[in-house]
Order: sequence, then C-alpha cells, then structure tokens
Amino acid sequence: MPYTAATVQLLTPEGTLAESEVAEQYLPLIAALTDDQLRDFHRHMVVMRRFDIEAANLQRQGQLALWIPSIGQEAAQVGSGLATRAQDHVFPAYREHVIARIRGVDLLKIIAMLRGLSHGGWDPAEHGNFHLYTLVIGSQTLHATGYAMGITLDGATATGDAETDQAVIVYFGDGASSQGDVSEALVFAASYQTPQVFFLQNNHWAISVPVSRQSRTPLYLRPSGFGIPGIQIDGNDVLASYAVTRDNLDAARSGGGPRFIEALTYRMGAHTTSDDPTKYRADDDLRFWAERDPIARFETYLRGRGESDAFFAEIAVEGDDLASDVRRRVVELVPPVASTMFDHVYSDPHPLMDEQRAWLAEYEASFEEGAP
Repeated sequence: MPYTAATVQLLTPEGTLAESEVAEQYLPLIAALTDDQLRDFHRHMVVMRRFDIEAANLQRQGQLALWIPSIGQEAAQVGSGLATRAQDHVFPAYREHVIARIRGVDLLKIIAMLRGLSHGGWDPAEHGNFHLYTLVIGSQTLHATGYAMGITLDGATATGDAETDQAVIVYFGDGASSQGDVSEALVFAASYQTPQVFFLQNNHWAISVPVSRQSRTPLYLRPSGFGIPGIQIDGNDVLASYAVTRDNLDAARSGGGPRFIEALTYRMGAHTTSDDPTKYRADDDLRFWAERDPIARFETYLRGRGESDAFFAEIAVEGDDLASDVRRRVVELVPPVASTMFDHVYSDPHPLMDEQRAWLAEYEASFEEGAP
C-alpha cells in the first residue's frame, strides 16, 4: 500500500469524499467548483485516454516513430493542469498530453513531433504559456526555475493580485528526480525563492527501474533538505491534484517561495512504445493500481452526485470523434519543406542561415531532371 497518513486524498478509491483532518483543509476549494467544472475534469480524462489509445495504435501501424502513453496518470495531470491560472507558465516533460490540450495546444502538434516532422512543436507564447516537451530527462526543471527567477526580477509576481501574478509549474517523474539537474534546480529555486511548483509524477517506474531503487525515502521529503516544503498526494485523485496544486501555486505566486508536490500514481502502460513492461513488472502490482483507476473512481463520484448515463455516453462519443479526427489528420500529414529547419535558429534574420538555406536549395535543385 503506497499511501500513508501523510498522503492527501480527497476522493477515496471507492469514489466518495474522504473524511480526514488533512482533507478538510482542501475541501473548500472543491466545494467552490461548479458542476460544469467537475464535468470538465471527467471529460478531459476520458477524452485523453481515448486519444492516447489511438496514438499508440497509430505508432503500431507505422504512422509514428514513437508514442509516449500517459494512461493511468490522467488525474494527476488534469487536476493540476486545471489548477493553473491563464498567466502561469507550464514546463512539461514529455508525457503531459492532456495538459497541453488544456493550455490550447493542438494534439496534432505532439503527433507531428513524434512522427519526426517538427523540431519543437509550438510557440509557447501562442499556446497558453505551455513550453516545449523536453526529452533530456530533468533539464526542464532548470528551464522552469530560470524562468521563475526571471518573472521575479521583472516584478510579474508577488504583487498581491492572484488574477495577474504569474507562477511556474514544472512536471517531471521519479526517474528524473535522480538526475543532477533536478537537485540544481531545487538549489536555485530555494536560493531565489522562485514562484514555482515542482510537480513530481511518481509513476513508480523509471523505464524498468522501480522507484524503490531510486530512493530510500519518500520523494516528497527530499526538497526539505533544500528548504522547500513538500507534500504528497494521491495522484489518482483528480480532486486532490486540483486542490493541492491550486493552493500551492497561489502560495508561490504570493511570495511564499517554491513548493514541491509528489503525486503517487502509476504508469499503466509502457514507458514508450519501444518498451515492454511485462519483462519487469508484476501482475499483482498492476492489478492493485487498476483497482484505483482515476477515471473509474471519478465516474463513481459523479454518478453519486446524480450524473446521468447520457452524460457519460456523450463523453465517450467525444473521445471517439477526437480519435477519428486525429487519425484522419495524421494520415494526411506531409513532410515539411526542408528549408524550414533554418527558420527558428535565430530570432532575427541571420546571414549564415541565408547562406545555408541558399546552399540547400541549390543542392536539391541539382537532383532535378535536366540539371547539369
């Protein structure tokens, strides 16, 4: 049993509101949610899982070079993603597909990147301050901390107005927590009291290495050594993910310094489509977490509030429609013009890029019929 008395849980695995002293602290944030907001929690989780399955199928059928599934981690991502405010900056790892969608990124941009048709994917300034996926494990924590230092120096935070003050949230996994970059980011965050939240999705596996081998202590206790408060939540509880993240982001943006959240969840599928988890995972472990599925848990909660079968059927259709649309657009994708590789090397026009672009055009033209 991974949960302890310290784990914040607002929704039990049986789908009922938890009764505990720690839960009472956050329940007012849940009580303030409207019925439509609660429905959106479920809609995002269900639709994303359907998309996730479709993307994996597309990879198996040769349409993608790789797919990185997020099945099982929907509650940790949806709750925290919806807890951010519009002015916040989000620094993902490479599995935060649903948060990308919440922040306005067309999912096809993620698909194109993993198909090998894009060098980055999107402009964060045009997509809800959702920064680029980072495949260099843990490096995004340094990027996020540097950005958080910058908004502090710019005076864009800690003014007392939660509707305009900026904060930063950075996502990483238990495997990344073993990287030196993460420790360096914690050092700078603590030193400069940055307005940011470190959101660790502990899905229990760094590819094939279990978290028990990476750390002999709960990961939420690690940041205390840097002077940063840490908290552990049930990452399969979308309500806990939302409430604790909203509370910690607002504390950070108000001048309270950096915070650290460890979300206990589980990677139900493979690390990527190049991985075979049956080689290293026990069936009993998988069954334990399947019984705590975040979507099933929240559906039970919503049904207890009176949601109808029609609502759940509508979401299932929405998921199928998205999957069908993505499949159609993926098949229609064509390789970009080769010269686009020069477009964003420098922010301003650069003579070296012009020279290389001209050389490439001349080289390609040499293969055309009738070329000397």
